[in-house]
Amino acid sequence: MKQNVVLRIQGRQTYGNQEPEVIELVTDGTMEFRNGGWDISYEESALTGMEGVTTTFRVEPGKVTLLRSGKLSSAMVFQENVPHDSLYQLEFGALLMTVKATRVFYDLVPDGGMVDLVYEICIENTEAGVIDYHLDIRSKE
Repeated sequence: MKQNVVLRIQGRQTYGNQEPEVIELVTDGTMEFRNGGWDISYEESALTGMEGVTTTFRVEPGKVTLLRSGKLSSAMVFQENVPHDSLYQLEFGALLMTVKATRVFYDLVPDGGMVDLVYEICIENTEAGVIDYHLDIRSKE
């Protein structure tokens, strides 16, 4: 059963010796258990620079897939220590991205939970840093 949730998303990107770039977002979304895994979805906003995009975290045993659809399209797969290539389809073209997760952890129950991802990212074979992503999910009911 799909339920309404509040999502608190914290992201931190570190590249080389530069100061980390930190974002934090609180938004409404949905959470649903189906086909042996959890789907956690929300609509991006102008605040994230991705207005018109739906983001879904598909959480299954041993992996998390980050799916984006709408004005841009991508599917990034996170499995610990396994690199995955994907195309990040933007309005003006596509970028080849490789992600390699060093941490994939989640603890989800029907009324919420959390997802932690830490991964290295390369864009067009160029290192783009390390991203630490934390998603906190709480039921609105």
